[in-house]
Amino acid sequence: MTAPSLFDTNKRRKAELPAATGPASGLFASIVFDRPLDTEYTYAIPTDLVAKIGVGKRVEAPFGKGGKTTIGFCVRVTDQVPTTSFEIKSLVRVVDEDAIIDDHLMKLTRWIADYYLCGWGQVLHAVVPAGVRENAGTRVAAFVEPVAKDKLPNPLPSVSPQQKAALDKLKKEGRPLEILQLARIAKCTTGIISGLVKKGLLRKFSERIETDAAKPDTDGEVPVPSAPIELNGDQLRVWEQIRAALHSEGGYKPFLLHGVTGSGKTEVYLRAIEETVKQGKEAIVLVPEISLTPQTLARFSGRCGNVAVLHSHLTDAERGGYWRRVATGHVQVVVGARSAVFAPTRKLGLIVIDEEHENSFKQEATPRYHARDVAVMRARLEGIPILMGSATPSLESWSNAARGNYTLLSMPNRVESRPMPAVKIIDLRNEPKPSGKHFAIGSTLEAAMRDTLKAKGQIILLLNRRGFSTHVHCQACGHVAQCTNCDLALTFHRSKAALVCHFCGFETAPFQKCPSCTQPGMRYQGIGTEKLHTEIEEKFPGYVTQRMDSDTMSKPGSHQRVLDAFRDGLVHILVGTQMIAKGLDFPNVTLVGVVNADVGLHLPDFRSAERTFQILAQVAGRAGRGDKGGNVLVQTFTPEHPCITLAANHDYVTFAGQELSHRKEHQYPPFHRMARLIVRSEKEEAAAQFAETLANAFNEATKRALGANPTPTNANPVRILGPAECPVFRLNNFYRFHFQVQSADSGVLHSVLRDVLAIAKPPSGVEFQVDIDPFSML
Repeated sequence: MTAPSLFDTNKRRKAELPAATGPASGLFASIVFDRPLDTEYTYAIPTDLVAKIGVGKRVEAPFGKGGKTTIGFCVRVTDQVPTTSFEIKSLVRVVDEDAIIDDHLMKLTRWIADYYLCGWGQVLHAVVPAGVRENAGTRVAAFVEPVAKDKLPNPLPSVSPQQKAALDKLKKEGRPLEILQLARIAKCTTGIISGLVKKGLLRKFSERIETDAAKPDTDGEVPVPSAPIELNGDQLRVWEQIRAALHSEGGYKPFLLHGVTGSGKTEVYLRAIEETVKQGKEAIVLVPEISLTPQTLARFSGRCGNVAVLHSHLTDAERGGYWRRVATGHVQVVVGARSAVFAPTRKLGLIVIDEEHENSFKQEATPRYHARDVAVMRARLEGIPILMGSATPSLESWSNAARGNYTLLSMPNRVESRPMPAVKIIDLRNEPKPSGKHFAIGSTLEAAMRDTLKAKGQIILLLNRRGFSTHVHCQACGHVAQCTNCDLALTFHRSKAALVCHFCGFETAPFQKCPSCTQPGMRYQGIGTEKLHTEIEEKFPGYVTQRMDSDTMSKPGSHQRVLDAFRDGLVHILVGTQMIAKGLDFPNVTLVGVVNADVGLHLPDFRSAERTFQILAQVAGRAGRGDKGGNVLVQTFTPEHPCITLAANHDYVTFAGQELSHRKEHQYPPFHRMARLIVRSEKEEAAAQFAETLANAFNEATKRALGANPTPTNANPVRILGPAECPVFRLNNFYRFHFQVQSADSGVLHSVLRDVLAIAKPPSGVEFQVDIDPFSML
């Protein structure tokens, strides 16, 4: 039978499959698969699986035209006989002994599938780590235990001295032992133990256990307990409201904590987590991946009991081990990036989101969820408080607080009454051109760096572009070196001696002559962190400079080694991309320099000004955290831009007000909900034709949404922009067209999308993606 579309308007309808042989129990299971289908498939439960089946367990079932055995998730068990002319196939096997998804996560994943327009099975598959799905870090071991007295054979069989010694050793242990372990303790062969099993004196059974591979490597580090810090007035005022929510019976309570950099937000998080753990509950803490620094994690481990840390460097076995320990209640606090929002806690009492504005909380692959929004929904479903903190909250969260959906908590001052760092804007249009072949650092910034180093201070320099030269072109014909797979300029990486595409990973050797006109003299222009590092070493010999970007921080432990050296004063200048802009607290940093504040400001993205303000405010906050104070120098070609001037004044409230006014005028989030649809194909014409098909379907769906007689109250409920070529038209050999669909009503937006995508079927060789609340507009 033909599988129904994900976007059928009759949501969550069930599908039946032709019959299979086997005894039935009269019970039926609804199964979803890792497919882009919003369909629950009904299967009969064989009698021998009745005791094993359950919601949240994986099963094997025949699926598709060939009836191939496929793993899916059981989402419902019922004794109601389906009304269908088809006979029902039977389940083949139940994969899991225990449910790996509990009722809370079942409800949450159902909401994700509905809101983000993807298959429920796709969401469930993504929620469960590969290490859990594949039982990584576990093995099946054979155990033995003494047979109960009332079940011993009569008369008792005779045993050899070796068998008696093994039996006595096992009884002395008072617990089941692995056969190999007992043989080692009793100093006998496994054959001796097998003989005891055959004589009915020992019971043999199998059990899945964890291996050493499932235990994360902590490099021998032991968390050092730390005492709570005495709260200041701002912290106390905020903490009292949070503590009241933790002790109330009211349940769901969302807080937005707006605290300037250095205001002590982390201490408030720790107090809330400690209070939650005291109540016998668990907490989930979401932080951006780049903020998972050893410095941050040590604070949680030292204060919050058993902490599970989920990050990208974990192996499947380690991640699976953490999941199992959380699910069995052996972990009180889960700290991790966006996927930690799905931690299988048994009694969740609090969710904390640090740097809630961070783009990395948005997943760019199916399911395209935003961890912050999923966390808010999880808190709502489980009836618990959620605390979201940032010095530069997202405009969506700020708007929610303004409308009363969140409780706004404010911490406008730094701890110990330390002043915010003084910020000076340097207009690069009027800055004298530096001497020499490098010119990333202007004369004003260079002089400030020399003064800082002379005073024994440390320096952080931000440049959010990696590589050596960001573009390469021919001086004769103007040809620009581009990726063969993408409409993107290649970046020269000197350490690799290669031109690299930062999207698809394509690499090629540097050109000796122009591939277009064959003339020599290719010019390498633009500045990345690698070139900046070189310039600093040439201008500041005798001082140690380290670079932190995804090129240098790819190995486990590299992040920690550099930060430890910087903390110990062994590194004087730290250069990096946005990974150095947040989460770092070094009192001796007295100068922060932004090499080019315009990076990312002029992209075709309605969030570009917001992102620029956020990164400038965050990196400026690294300065002045100690008694020496600090200064920030911002180099820019657009010093008059509001996001730069207001960031220099540490004035988030004014920036938010101006930017929200601009968004409202142009019907952008948070005032209108948005979806982005991307049509892509390796054939440009095929992608263009299907984009036009979608455009026609949108026109018809919009007319239906308006109704037969539009009135001023329901006119233009949906705004459609497109189809148009994506700003980056070709990526990874796919030609791409996109739509923006906007509406003030989320329900109307989803209704139109489901209506369109139920009837618009892409032809072979054409794909489309649906992204609700998109963050990437390129």
